[in-house]
Amino acid sequence: MRRKFSRSFDEIKEMVSFTDEFFKTHDIDNSIRYVVDLCMEELFVNMVTYDKETDADILLEMSPHEHGVQVSLTDFDVDRFDPRGIRPVDINAPLEQRTPGGLGLYLVLKMVDSIHYEYRNRTSKITFVAGGK
Repeated sequence: MRRKFSRSFDEIKEMVSFTDEFFKTHDIDNSIRYVVDLCMEELFVNMVTYDKETDADILLEMSPHEHGVQVSLTDFDVDRFDPRGIRPVDINAPLEQRTPGGLGLYLVLKMVDSIHYEYRNRTSKITFVAGGK
């Protein structure tokens, strides 16, 4: 299933409805739903927040996978940003020694089974698989 969403935080509610429809249509185990929704939402929020140079819609694609669900978010006419290259977050450091940012992507990388990044012709595509951990 695939659908485009406008670059607005208001779209998150519609994205969750889209996920609900996908899980029901494909009879996917609901126990992985939290991970899928949280990771999809975090990646979408990052695209909306940091990719300000475009007003193009973001494409969300979901498909059943042998290990659960494969989810792709594609952002058009943007600079390269590979989430796998973020600096490690020291979750054990005291708050006053931490620098803001990166915790959401850190959680995504820890929660998904795999994550893949493609960038070509100013098109950024992040694909993750969730469900097998």
